[in-house]
Amino acid sequence: MIRLPNFSAEAFFLEGKKGNLFALCYAPPHPIKGGILYIHPFAEEMNKSRRMAALQAREFASLGFAVLMVDLYGCGDSQGDFSEASWALWQADIDVAYHWLQARTGSDPVLWGLRLGAMLVLEYSQALRPACTKILWQPVINGEIFLNQFLRLRLANDMLSETQNKQTIRDLRALLAQGETLEVAGYGLSRALSQDLDHFALIDLTPEGQVYWLDVVDEAQTETSPAAQKTQQTWLEKGVALNSGVAVGEAFWSTPEITECPDLLRATRALFITHYSA
Repeated sequence: MIRLPNFSAEAFFLEGKKGNLFALCYAPPHPIKGGILYIHPFAEEMNKSRRMAALQAREFASLGFAVLMVDLYGCGDSQGDFSEASWALWQADIDVAYHWLQARTGSDPVLWGLRLGAMLVLEYSQALRPACTKILWQPVINGEIFLNQFLRLRLANDMLSETQNKQTIRDLRALLAQGETLEVAGYGLSRALSQDLDHFALIDLTPEGQVYWLDVVDEAQTETSPAAQKTQQTWLEKGVALNSGVAVGEAFWSTPEITECPDLLRATRALFITHYSA
């Protein structure tokens, strides 16, 4: 365990549903206000986001929260291959991490998800922990659109390599439908996982519990995307307890180099800490 000012950091492995899961826990001095479980984004977005997630976790810990960050099966430093992962398996891994943090803190953890991790958090919460508080960082709005964007990485790579096999999104989707595992940007995408993504849309959900939604916009923008606005408005009309905000900065989960967005840390503190009560 590494002890730093106002908190300590401990790395270890949790026994997941199918294999060991790498975990990192930031813990404050006692007393602990509560726990926060972080769920990372999809594929390479996870690696690009580690710096920002760690900065936020340290801030949460300095404010009295125990923060557990876990690599899901087939991701990061956990066991397994990405091509063997599934939505259901990741949900089971989240449940393992949730119970560990719940036992550690003696209270129900807050769920914090970034990008596709926000999708995972919402579905897990809806199925098993509906009343828990949720923090959503730049959530993926529509799984089908997100999957198409991911598949375009494969097409872009084919163009750069000047391969003779010119494929389209429709071609790649047909291969997935036939059961083929596609390699996209170094990650094996299975039919099962692609199907799970296709059927997920935030606008179809009605989250319970308190929801904090933060998006990152560039300096030229004053508000989040129309799709996000539509989803937020629909949720509010359904009676969802939603607080939303924006931060100005770069899309750190997709930039070529590792990038920070300090305003997101400020906005998260302003939105969550101001309103949260254990």
